[in-house]
Amino acid sequence: IGAGCVRRVQAAWVGNVITGSGYNFRRAVEAGAIAIEDHSNLTIAMALKAGAMGVPFMPARTALGSDLLATNPGLRKISCPFTATPLAAVAAITPDVALVHVQRADELGNSHAWGSLGVMRDACLASRHVLLTAEEIVATERITRDPNRVIVPGLRVSAVCHAPWGAHPAPLPGYYNRDHQAFIDYRRDSRTPEAFARWRAHWVDPVRRPEDYMGCLGVERMQALGLTQHVLSEPVDYGY
Repeated sequence: IGAGCVRRVQAAWVGNVITGSGYNFRRAVEAGAIAIEDHSNLTIAMALKAGAMGVPFMPARTALGSDLLATNPGLRKISCPFTATPLAAVAAITPDVALVHVQRADELGNSHAWGSLGVMRDACLASRHVLLTAEEIVATERITRDPNRVIVPGLRVSAVCHAPWGAHPAPLPGYYNRDHQAFIDYRRDSRTPEAFARWRAHWVDPVRRPEDYMGCLGVERMQALGLTQHVLSEPVDYGY
């Protein structure tokens, strides 16, 4: 948004995580530079679920009685064909591309993700293309040994990229913690267009490879964000 590459946003919340307002987003909305379709957390999840299922909409009670029905053309009031109960129809969202970061993937795009997954799986299945970035590229045998952890099958993936620290400054369970200072710094560095231009010149424009980004972070910072303890899951047995 700050670089002027976005024309329309469908979202439930846009901001700078722990610090509040997303200044580039706010400036663009106030200037009329981007169009907005407001969702609640639940309606946008249901819209992606509909897209993943290949149906045109999902029926729901959520959003009834709210202003969302008046502002979002993808939400409409309907009556249940069986009971005549008032419902909201949540139109499917089918993105052109889902960009997803996972803990590990094989070269075919089969991947494992764990932790707080949110709408990740439905977003992948709803999208026409999936671009997958991964902390590790591993042998296919490691993926197939734990099929329940597969976030999206490789046949739905258009490209795979090895991208260590690809979730930063967000945390990635099993790899690194949230970089709170990065969000605090970005609040300061995005408060004005001039400050954002300086931030972009350091963190975005010169970065061509994952190694470039890790160079911006620095070894000391990466070590500070590393795990301090491991919490292992219970092993499972797929024997038969």
